[in-house]
Amino acid sequence: QFKMTTFSTKYLLALTAAVLATCTNGFSPVSLPSSTMKASTSSCFALASDSMDSSDDRGVPQDNFMASLRSRMEEVHDKSNTLPLVVLDSMLPRQVLPLRVNNPVLIELIRSRIEAEDPHFGVLGMARLQSGKQVQLKMGVKVEITMVSLSEQNDMNESPTQDNDNDDGGDKKMNTGIQVELKAGERFVIDADTLESTGHGWTEAKVEFLDSKEQEEMEEDPASMGRAISRAREFTSPQMFMEDNMSLVDRWVHLAKQNERTPGQIDELLEQLGPIPSAEEPTERALWIGALINPIPAIGVAMEIRPSLLTAKTAQKRVDVAHEGIFKSIKHMDGSAPMW
Repeated sequence: QFKMTTFSTKYLLALTAAVLATCTNGFSPVSLPSSTMKASTSSCFALASDSMDSSDDRGVPQDNFMASLRSRMEEVHDKSNTLPLVVLDSMLPRQVLPLRVNNPVLIELIRSRIEAEDPHFGVLGMARLQSGKQVQLKMGVKVEITMVSLSEQNDMNESPTQDNDNDDGGDKKMNTGIQVELKAGERFVIDADTLESTGHGWTEAKVEFLDSKEQEEMEEDPASMGRAISRAREFTSPQMFMEDNMSLVDRWVHLAKQNERTPGQIDELLEQLGPIPSAEEPTERALWIGALINPIPAIGVAMEIRPSLLTAKTAQKRVDVAHEGIFKSIKHMDGSAPMW
């Protein structure tokens, strides 16, 4: 049932950067800000090129050495942006997905990621078109395997299904599924031209990670960003048309607690999501709203807006999608405009 995709590299880029920075600073840059790491790495290259002649004492051309080193770093960088991809449900940053896994290929993928000490892979979702047709998204999130719980009979080193003899001499199948918990992090878009099948049953592809602040800075219309920030403030500011002048978020939470599937579901959800981002970060605030009203597991009180948030091109569009979603959900729950 799962379509997937892999990457088995272990943070080689970070390690290479650490070694390069050490050659000029005399210490590991692990504890430094990322800007310092970049500067250290650049200075290392600069020192190397400034202090070397065209060849070393052995007559080895240094230009060739530096070109080879840069080539290797670029290769490692490419691998660091390669992920196994699994098609599950659309997820947004901060969301937590508990999942019972019986699929042998997915179990093997999880096992391999844990063994590689890189417990991450990419999750893609599906979107339903107006025609009713479902299509696979090119946008998704990088998830971290934060918990693996084995069944009493299961071992990660065993095959997902194994035969056992009955006392009667017959065979029986043993279910060796696992329970995992996935925490959604960075958003990304896949490079479809790099999709490649592996020999393990899944596929992998290079991805471009999406930074909300960088996306917003690259927008060409400053007025659009201003409108996004202004409307993003409405999520947490008092609203005259809401009961007791509550904000949209407070009103939604109040109503959702009356519809939660299990006691404490909304409080647990809020703890998982953490504080709502500032209105000055409209994209992150919109993604937070989407994760709030489309929780995992679902409570069935809002339209599915996660695919629309993942595919929206501008901060204003993301905020508009989130605003419409939470407003209609409130109207649905208070009975003034039921959606179904």
